[in-house]
Amino acid sequence: MNQKIVEGQVAIVTGAATGLGFAVAKKLLEEGATVAMADLDGQQLQQAAAQLPGQYSLFVVDVASEQQVSLMVQAVVDSFGKIDILVNCAGITGIAGVQSHLVQTENLQKVFEINFFGSWYTSKYVLPVMLKNKYGRVLHFASIAGKEGNAGMLAYSSSKAAVIGMTKVQGKEYAETGITVNAIAPAVIQTALVAALPEEQVKYMTDKIPMKRCGTLEEVTGMVLYIVSPASSFTTGFVFDLSGGRATY
Repeated sequence: MNQKIVEGQVAIVTGAATGLGFAVAKKLLEEGATVAMADLDGQQLQQAAAQLPGQYSLFVVDVASEQQVSLMVQAVVDSFGKIDILVNCAGITGIAGVQSHLVQTENLQKVFEINFFGSWYTSKYVLPVMLKNKYGRVLHFASIAGKEGNAGMLAYSSSKAAVIGMTKVQGKEYAETGITVNAIAPAVIQTALVAALPEEQVKYMTDKIPMKRCGTLEEVTGMVLYIVSPASSFTTGFVFDLSGGRATY
């Protein structure tokens, strides 16, 4: 009765030093998983991990580097023997408030390298490990922007749309292997970053949400925990709505 929902499982969480990634890593640790926490900011990662319970390992990784991702995945397998869960939280918005014809090519490429290629690299190297064990849960963080498109955010919206497309492809490809691949599409979530924004800007964002509020980290981690748990076994290639009613499909 007291068994934790992912007890004994091994998870990789990217973008784990702050915000959504940190909250997800903390939740998985509380529920009995061993967590490999990956982030580009090593100092922030150390500070964040000092607050956490359970068994974890830290990896300073640029998810935009295929070589670094490959080495991290191998290190996790060498240390723990398996990988049951992958949650891709690492992401950046890039330069916002710019019309498409004014977008800098370099910025567009950088956003895609982290948001799309980073999620692809991790899944590319984790999936073979999961295939050997005939079990796995992959969860990519997309965004409501990837469904609807946010004006002035070509790079972010397009990269998250690509993540959604990849999720649907991977869900079909591995549907008979014991591995599920899903995405989650949040609207605005109440984090320290959002709390620091001007009140009028937060109101502009939440006015688009029928519930007229931000989501909470607890709401995010509760949904994530279900998606990556053994209980979620018949849903794959799906984008879970976390938008307070904003999503229309």
